[in-house]
Amino acid sequence: MKRIVFASLFLIASAAFAQDDLINADRPGIADSSGVVGRGIFQIEAGLERDHGSDGRSLATPLLLRYGVSKSFEFRVEGDGYIHADGANGFAPLSIGAKYKFADSPSLGIIARLFVPSGSGAQRSHTTNGDVRLAADIDLSEKWSLNPNIGIASQDDGAGRFTSGLAAMTLQYSISDHANLFVDGAMQSPEEKGGTISLVFDAGGAWVVGRNTQLDAYAGWGAHGSTAPNVFIGAGISRRF
Repeated sequence: MKRIVFASLFLIASAAFAQDDLINADRPGIADSSGVVGRGIFQIEAGLERDHGSDGRSLATPLLLRYGVSKSFEFRVEGDGYIHADGANGFAPLSIGAKYKFADSPSLGIIARLFVPSGSGAQRSHTTNGDVRLAADIDLSEKWSLNPNIGIASQDDGAGRFTSGLAAMTLQYSISDHANLFVDGAMQSPEEKGGTISLVFDAGGAWVVGRNTQLDAYAGWGAHGSTAPNVFIGAGISRRF
């Protein structure tokens, strides 16, 4: 009898561990989570995005590489990958950054990025840009959760350096432990030197295959501003090693 009880407890604990140990990717939503990948974990988050803007169409290959240094700190390398656009092909600038999770209830983290002069072709940047954001994860119920981000960015768009405020929010509904749907939006003010506010909204879903792989798809539109695409669609895959 004792063996049966211990075996049952072991299976329950194993199932709970498996649910908690699923991959947690920062894509495809606009807002990033406060969680880190974990010590010694390497995670690749890659995608393909098609943008339709006032200046034509473009195809980008966004990429995020994450490596966990400890249970609360990770290094990050991020960029839009290779961009194919009308007369503006090339590799987008890369950012070197980090995420530090400093609280559990609610879950809070700081994400910092520094875009160094990099890239190629028409996408090459000769300036240094950066941003810092506070990210939170808030459980509203067993199925619903909220993921807000707020921050500040320093950029040089060629017309001069400017500072802008950043904000993003993701509302997620968990269909199961392995699947979820979301809607989110983001704001940047100003979006460029002497510019106005940029507003972007999108919606999509993600599906975790096994424990270490996530597939995703999304679509969105630029509601205000000149730097955001009119509409965009994308899909991606995240893999934990």
